[in-house]
Amino acid sequence: MKRVAIVGAGKIGGVIADLLAGSGDYEVEVFDASAENLARLATRRPVARRRMDVRSEDFPEALKGAFAVLNAAPYHATTAVARAARKAGVHYLDLTEDVASTREVKALAEGAPCAFIPQCGLAPGFISIVAHDLASQFDTLEDVRLRVGALPQFPSNTLNYNITWSTDGVINEYCEPCEAIVDGRLRETQALEEREEFSLDGVTYEAFNTSGGLGTLCATLAGRVRNLNYRTIRYPGHAAIMKTLLHDLGLRDRRELLKEILENAVPSTLQDVVVIFVTVSGRRHDALVQVSYANKVYSGPVEGVMRSGIQITTASAICAVLDMLAAGDLPQAGFVRQEQISLAAFLANRFGRNYAAPDTGLQPGARVA
Repeated sequence: MKRVAIVGAGKIGGVIADLLAGSGDYEVEVFDASAENLARLATRRPVARRRMDVRSEDFPEALKGAFAVLNAAPYHATTAVARAARKAGVHYLDLTEDVASTREVKALAEGAPCAFIPQCGLAPGFISIVAHDLASQFDTLEDVRLRVGALPQFPSNTLNYNITWSTDGVINEYCEPCEAIVDGRLRETQALEEREEFSLDGVTYEAFNTSGGLGTLCATLAGRVRNLNYRTIRYPGHAAIMKTLLHDLGLRDRRELLKEILENAVPSTLQDVVVIFVTVSGRRHDALVQVSYANKVYSGPVEGVMRSGIQITTASAICAVLDMLAAGDLPQAGFVRQEQISLAAFLANRFGRNYAAPDTGLQPGARVA
């Protein structure tokens, strides 16, 4: 049985703990700086809990002997946890969408005797695995478009949104610059811009630029693709209101105030749906071809506890990557990109199967309506 440390006793950390402890193959210990967070950690399986600040000098020592540390803490704790993992000599996995933090993790991975695998969630994470799998089916690439959103099934406010995961993470991706490849060149684009509308299964959505969703895809596909971009999916009208709050009212520079407003005014919900939509076009045998992957993952029970779709997809993704790392199917040292993970192997994994669309016979590259 492999010992695993989970940092963060929040919405995602609890689901990761239940999935891993429920497998019978991992001994789980959850770390958090807040005794309150640890006390309300909702797990059905018995897991060890330890109060500790990741910036403490004692934290690396607490990690020694573990197989891996899984970082489910807010993005601003990323580098502290990664440094502790390097010092302790344990594998490191995280869920961050923050571009700057990922660059620091990559630097820490240089010459490391253990694996550093950032961005193991939904987006970045699974979405990058899907996009790279589809892109590999083409002789030459034209456009790669990634669209992901965690949406309430029953929107009932003007924002058409409910809180389903980290408020810090949402605000960060709405504020920070975005990466894209436009006409073959790497560009920095602005969050909340380049809004578009599309329909899927008869439902109309909007999508707009947000930061971090591409992970390392820009570097991986540089020189091979004409256009590459990532946009977050919401119901129509959401982007306009967020632009008013962030730009017109200046809350972009007062993020703690915006977080307090959102968490006190926007209800959380477990009744959500995760929409995943990837489209790749290019040439195969001199013919211009387009292939799409579309899927929806709904809330449901995990270990007998109702969990949201974003909790299920995010936690299942990092658990699947951990499982493949433990099985020796991924590099055991240095920096590992999500694009190095096989989509077929991911979907065949016991945790990755939570992404399978029921009764569809989903295969890599298929479009699921």
